[in-house]
Amino acid sequence: MQPAADGAPRREKKMRKTRDTKKMKKAAKQMQLRAEAAAAERAAAKQAAEEAAREAARRARHLKVLGRKSGAEKELEELVFGDSLNVEENELLHRLTGSTRLNATGSSLQEDSSDSEVENEAKGKISSRKPAWVDEDDEAEENVDMTHKYRKDLMKSDAEKILTKKKLKRRLEEQFQRAMGGVPAWADLDNRKKSKKTTSGSDSDEDDDLLRRTGNFIASSESLPRGILKLKTCLPANQERFASGKLATVQFHPSAQVVMTAGHDRSVSLFQVDGVRNPKIQSIYLESFPIYKACFSVDGEQVIATGTHHRMFFVYDMMSGSIIPIQKVRGVDERFLRSFELSPDGSFMLVTGTSGYLYLLSMKTKELVSTMKINGRCAASAFTPDSRQVYSYSKEGEVFIWDVRSRKCLHKFEDEGSLEGKCIAVSRNNQYVACGSASGVVNLYTTDACLKASHPKPVKAIMNLVTSATCVTFNPTTEILAVASCEADEAVKLVHIPSYTVFSNFPVFRRKQIYLAQSMDFSPRSGFFSVGNNKGKALLFRLKHYADF
Repeated sequence: MQPAADGAPRREKKMRKTRDTKKMKKAAKQMQLRAEAAAAERAAAKQAAEEAAREAARRARHLKVLGRKSGAEKELEELVFGDSLNVEENELLHRLTGSTRLNATGSSLQEDSSDSEVENEAKGKISSRKPAWVDEDDEAEENVDMTHKYRKDLMKSDAEKILTKKKLKRRLEEQFQRAMGGVPAWADLDNRKKSKKTTSGSDSDEDDDLLRRTGNFIASSESLPRGILKLKTCLPANQERFASGKLATVQFHPSAQVVMTAGHDRSVSLFQVDGVRNPKIQSIYLESFPIYKACFSVDGEQVIATGTHHRMFFVYDMMSGSIIPIQKVRGVDERFLRSFELSPDGSFMLVTGTSGYLYLLSMKTKELVSTMKINGRCAASAFTPDSRQVYSYSKEGEVFIWDVRSRKCLHKFEDEGSLEGKCIAVSRNNQYVACGSASGVVNLYTTDACLKASHPKPVKAIMNLVTSATCVTFNPTTEILAVASCEADEAVKLVHIPSYTVFSNFPVFRRKQIYLAQSMDFSPRSGFFSVGNNKGKALLFRLKHYADF
């Protein structure tokens, strides 16, 4: 029993010795790390001191070189300011009025009628001067990090994470030329030099005389110019209340400076348009009624709203503040009432049904007046400005022209190349008809051709959309045609009507903000343009060519 008792103290002593050894090793390691850190700090301080000394020497050399003056500089200072009272006035005048100088070869003296001797002598000396110093940092190519958020859109591949300044400059020039559709005339130096050489002396005299006079030589053009549309991006029209879902409708009031938004969040909101704050006026909520379309009446006193899955619709009277539900229209046997159009004279409401049926309702009584039917399924309809005719576009690609009074089909024509019709619009001056199809092509016709030919030739086929054209609308002056698709982001184009060309600066280049466009509208005098998207925003743009709202 005694050996076992003696073994316990030995084991305990051995364990203490092991712990002490570990502590000593740990302390030695910590001391070594501290020594290494102190050595690293001393080396870094020494290196920083050396770099500071080199920088100070370089700056001293730089300042020394800057302090020197060349002979040409000293002579010019003497001529302009005098030589510290050592240069006599007569000598200074003599030197200023000298009229001869040696030519570049030094072989002869020649008369110079354009410049004085002093100016030409100074030019010759300045042109032959060498750089005062050469900075090595200027010769080295500086690299630019392309992963920055403002430059990452310029990368063509993941391998271009770093570019030199020269390559970045070329990339920016290429981007600018793509946005402008080529090199602008003012940026083409070769053409500018040629034009200067070809101009006659009389033209240059006229230009000089023009530059001597002051005044306002810029006159505003009455017609909208092509190419670049002068616009300003404002805060969204519904900035104070974004819709929580898809914004189905955005429309300007026909007479007041007000815009209406309505969408799948079951609300109709009114905002005052000032381009700065766009304060909210009023909002109404239609319970369990996601809105498919809403529209102002012609007099601007009512708002008609249809739902996505309802056969009823609502009439909101803004004068009395009452919401009137129209439960069922007698004679309209439809499961859902969604798409509709209002006549410009305020007399009729045209409801698009299924199986090609069109229902003409009275705006006063909201009762059925007459029924029309096309061959096929109706995709969209539009009244003419005089409310006498209706253009109905079928999904089979045919357009039917109806007489509103007699309810008879006056004419029918086929939309060129259309496989499925989507949307249609008639210009305010009754001169153009735009038909948008599922292929993304928007054909622009003249109304005369539509009324006479069964296969009219479009004056322009707009092919800037790559997905289905779901919305087309003309501005009140018939100078802009807006086309859009709700199936792709940024798929909105503005077409200049007289030239049938697309404005190159809309949507804004490399700035995604429109997303999926659901609805578009111009203000009564084209001063503003609004686009409702699937994010619940009514984007607002100020068209600067038009002075009024």
